[in-house]
Amino acid sequence: MTQKIFVRNLKRILNKTVPLWVILVLIFYSSAGVGLIEYYIMKRNINTLSLELAKRTRSPEELVQILKQEVLPQKGYMLGAVWGDVGKKLIESGAIDKKKYEDLFSSEPQTKDYMKYLKNSSKDHMVINEKNSHFMVNTLWALGLVNKSKILDEGSMKKYANGNVMNFASTGGWSLGSKPTDKLYSSSKLIKLTPEQEEIVKKIASNIYRPCCNNNTEFPDCNHGMAALGYIQLAVSQGLSERKIYKDILSLNSFWFPQNYVDIAAFFDKKGTSLGSVDPKTILSFEYSSAQGAQKIKQSIQSMPGFSTQGAGGCGT
Repeated sequence: MTQKIFVRNLKRILNKTVPLWVILVLIFYSSAGVGLIEYYIMKRNINTLSLELAKRTRSPEELVQILKQEVLPQKGYMLGAVWGDVGKKLIESGAIDKKKYEDLFSSEPQTKDYMKYLKNSSKDHMVINEKNSHFMVNTLWALGLVNKSKILDEGSMKKYANGNVMNFASTGGWSLGSKPTDKLYSSSKLIKLTPEQEEIVKKIASNIYRPCCNNNTEFPDCNHGMAALGYIQLAVSQGLSERKIYKDILSLNSFWFPQNYVDIAAFFDKKGTSLGSVDPKTILSFEYSSAQGAQKIKQSIQSMPGFSTQGAGGCGT
């Protein structure tokens, strides 16, 4: 192996999950290191090739499962934002009534463990998976609803409210607080943002859609939109990059609207492209993630066997 190829392959591995100390030891014992690096790369290439061969030779049912795993990994997805004390603040602000929350999730034992994030500060990263997606959409919904926000005070919510912002699903539909919802709306500075960060939030929110309607997140008139807004604000305050935030919102949307994003994965697979190779910002655009875009995607894959005609999820608690 030439030095140039060795360095290139080493860089590829450093971008994966191999600990740095392992790489340094291997470099020290160069011949063994080169051999093991070659083996590691060969193994990864074989795994990638196996996945591609599986896609090409799969039955319709197998394709659905492959794409579902691509969109909704069984282990879930770790978001970039950490919990911090945001859960405690949601209780203290009245956005979440602890008793109502415990009653709501008492029939969902798998999410009961997440109640700890409403009681204590934590350095844990937020996680989204099939088991906790209901808890996450409600909790982030409460965050987006109660956090003092320029978007809520001056944006599309006020513009299209006809004098009453409680007329939307994301406001009138919230029933899990310990205070009247009209007293909660944009009422507590839970997340501190500079004016520059507020503009970043607005820019990102304006580019993100969800399959239940044709509004972007700057107009969070449903629970999913309000939840996405809450997450964007938290992520920006913690210094996450725009690219990471788009990727995180795509994962949230995928677990909140699983069928729609499996459909999108099938659409790109039909074109010979994997979903993971597409820019998350593109997938979250009006073209793919709005209700209109999702309907076009569904129509484009309707001839593919194995795909459900199920639509977007509902917008209630």
